[in-house]
Amino acid sequence: MGLADVFTPNAFGLVQLTQAINKMPLLPSRLKELGVFGSKSVRSPQIAIEERNGVLHLISTSDRTGQSGDVNTAAKRTIRTFTAPHPILEDRINAADVMGLRAFGSESAEAAVATVVGERMQEMKNSHDATLEWHRAGAISGNILDADGSTVIYNLFTEFGVSETTVDFDITGTDYTTNGVDVREKCIAVLRAMETSLGLPVGGPLKVHCLCGNTFFDALISHESTRTAYERWQQGEMLRNDPRRSFNFAGITFENYSYTVGSQLFIPATDARFFPIGVPQLFTTYYAPADFVETVNTNGLPLYAKQKVEDFDRGVRLHTQSNPLTLCHRPAVLIKGTNT
Repeated sequence: MGLADVFTPNAFGLVQLTQAINKMPLLPSRLKELGVFGSKSVRSPQIAIEERNGVLHLISTSDRTGQSGDVNTAAKRTIRTFTAPHPILEDRINAADVMGLRAFGSESAEAAVATVVGERMQEMKNSHDATLEWHRAGAISGNILDADGSTVIYNLFTEFGVSETTVDFDITGTDYTTNGVDVREKCIAVLRAMETSLGLPVGGPLKVHCLCGNTFFDALISHESTRTAYERWQQGEMLRNDPRRSFNFAGITFENYSYTVGSQLFIPATDARFFPIGVPQLFTTYYAPADFVETVNTNGLPLYAKQKVEDFDRGVRLHTQSNPLTLCHRPAVLIKGTNT
């Protein structure tokens, strides 16, 4: 059986490959674990977001003599259109890659090739999952960057016409009686800025989470104003989990987030990113369909996979793609923490 014959059965068609790659285990991704992002399938790579900016105002007291009341201010509606990014990854399986895999009387050539295809697709899926986490880290930062770490896909602050709020924690020193810095006061500043953006108090069902770069987190837990609280937390947490995973202080859950791929830090070492958990539809990942004839106007899937036999049966090309758009619909709630 030739290589081309092995890849012609339906087991290696678009539907089967796509189903297989979407069933593979996910690469661990913290933002997915936190449940911050909802997901929605769309039928087009262009996603229109309608913002209806409801206005609240205090109503004046009127007398009962037929006096006219205040005039209601209608909510303003704004439409913004985004295009889903289009990450593509391809690989090639040569005849030599499957040569000698099947011993006489053992599994079929098709089964042997399926093993190689599965291994390659898992590697490719891991890269797509890491890319999705990268985009989501960009969404909670308000600035979604391409893989090079510098090309801006979407600056959400610019797109939604709002300004980014930054709180400088200034916690390089450890003695806050000397430098006048109290971490609790900085946390309160973050909470109040977020309350202003949300238009409601933080607390109850709304929780504030913070992903910290390594330098920021180390300075946070070693600062005199937090050290004792962290040590108490650590004594109980170390019996259950990695104490670096999270640390609750002043109404905020701080977490050391040091995820990297290659040289790309998902959160800069000296920065921290604050965002609320529990706000309905605040964060969403939209999945657009692939640019295949078969998938036009269909609901998008997280990943697609396809294969093609090359000329003269010299190999098979594997193609994977995803089309995710990760958004924060109210980027004014995103607070940046720095340590200068």
